[in-house]
Amino acid sequence: MSATVFPDFFDHAPTIVLRDPLADFLGTAVDGVLAYHYADAVRFAGHSCPTVASAFLMTRAALAALYGDALPVRGEIRVDLAEAHDVGVAGVIAGVTTLITGATTDTGFRGLAGQFNRRNKLHFNQPLTHGELRYTRLDSGAAVEVATDLSVIPGVPHMGELMRLCLTGQASAAQRDEFRKLWQDRVRRLLLEYADNPAVIRVSPA
Repeated sequence: MSATVFPDFFDHAPTIVLRDPLADFLGTAVDGVLAYHYADAVRFAGHSCPTVASAFLMTRAALAALYGDALPVRGEIRVDLAEAHDVGVAGVIAGVTTLITGATTDTGFRGLAGQFNRRNKLHFNQPLTHGELRYTRLDSGAAVEVATDLSVIPGVPHMGELMRLCLTGQASAAQRDEFRKLWQDRVRRLLLEYADNPAVIRVSPA
């Protein structure tokens, strides 16, 4: 079986490191420390796009704001989304946040003896003031809202036409290759050039 070959920039994207008490309890990882890479989010979603990258970076920024230099605690974070679960890309964004934080609606791990529960920590259609998502520490109640503004990242004018040609089967092999390269280059710029740009990844007190 062939190994997955991702674009090279995946290896240079930011990493999110957390501590998962359940992983520690069960001996899954030393001290429960888990590192999440952009490639993990891509494997979950099945594709790489600005939405997947934005969800990854919004989660990263929120956890940094909430925990500072300390390791975030996976499974002890509530995530609220402004949109309903079936609107736009809310489901994709929620999936990436679940991957990293462990927060689920009613589908996650029930816990053991009242510990490690992952359910009812992800909520849709919530009132938010400043962002697309709100992250809340369940131990302290501290919360932040986050949003992305991709308009700051310049696009390629003919990207839409290339996508149309590809979707309708009219694109040549060269046009399909150009579309793929341009699409992933925008993701690359978001992850490598704008990950810490406050105009793109906006964090506000909740």
